Amino acid sequence: MVNVIQIIDSLEAGGAERLAVNYANGLAKLDVESHICATRDEGPLLATISADIGYLYLNKKSTIDIAAILRLRKYIIEHKINIIHAHSSSFFIATVVKILLPRLIIVWHDHYGNSESMENRPKRVLRFCSRFFSYIFSVNIKLKAWSEANLLCQNVDYVKNFPVLKEKHLNLTQLQGNNGKRILCLANLREQKNHFMLLEAFQIVKEEFPNWSLHCVGKDFKDEYSKSFFNKIEELNLNKNVHFYESKSDVLNIMKQCQIGVLSSKSEGLPLALLEYGIAKLPVIVTDVGSCGILVNNDSYGFLIENGAKQQLAESIKYYIINEDYRLSCANNFSKKVNRVYSEKHILSDVINIYNTIL
Repeated sequence: MVNVIQIIDSLEAGGAERLAVNYANGLAKLDVESHICATRDEGPLLATISADIGYLYLNKKSTIDIAAILRLRKYIIEHKINIIHAHSSSFFIATVVKILLPRLIIVWHDHYGNSESMENRPKRVLRFCSRFFSYIFSVNIKLKAWSEANLLCQNVDYVKNFPVLKEKHLNLTQLQGNNGKRILCLANLREQKNHFMLLEAFQIVKEEFPNWSLHCVGKDFKDEYSKSFFNKIEELNLNKNVHFYESKSDVLNIMKQCQIGVLSSKSEGLPLALLEYGIAKLPVIVTDVGSCGILVNNDSYGFLIENGAKQQLAESIKYYIINEDYRLSCANNFSKKVNRVYSEKHILSDVINIYNTIL
């Protein structure tokens, strides 16, 4: 019988973190013994974990934290867990625990976001650990090909992400700006997300449509990129039109207040935010990176723009603003596609079948 623990670095509201929680909650609904472990930090997603999920927080202080490793080992033994599903960088602690408990099976889930620059990806430690993996899930075809070429695990599959958006939240975020005139970017403040291009494009939009506002929601890492982001808002005189909100768990509530969903990334895997835009029936504009072009593969689903194309992004936003019927048609078509192709039950049923084959 499958008894699986999802392991993730934190419960901040990033894409990999949201997917790990979605897996834990969704598997429990399909009568799988399901657990989740946050190794380093908790965060707003803690409130979204279902009550019937086993939960462990390690409060890991360093890469090799002996006390944290032993806590995880103890939890696995006590709950008779037989599969570790390790997301992103959590493969390392999963490997250490498997060395201590050889009967354990590791599934590694690769969410690597910089799939446009795979040649620079660090791989020495990952390659060593991969000899202990029974299966690798990749969130797009490029990552699958990279694992097959560079790692030592023989079983590698492209497994689609799926969105889950909950309606019920105690503390609902109220967005600023004018109702009916909001643009959303759901992305952590990381360089690969290329907020600078979005800000420059929005400045062009604002000249013609000054009543519209841009809302950026995601984790602020308080680093140089973050500092540059807020400086850019000042420099472009966008203070009154651009609003930033830290990580939020009430994503559906936020999206329902917006009219357009944008991702301006330089690189992606398969962005969960794009799927969530679809579930919320937001018309989308996205750069042609990672697997985005598979989702938005013609103009009936939205705008797929060139990576780094500031003017194209601005013109796409303006076209949506002017042409409301087209905007709503794209939103409806894209939502139907996401619900049809990226359904939670269908994808998790396939995952359970994989779990059973490797037990």
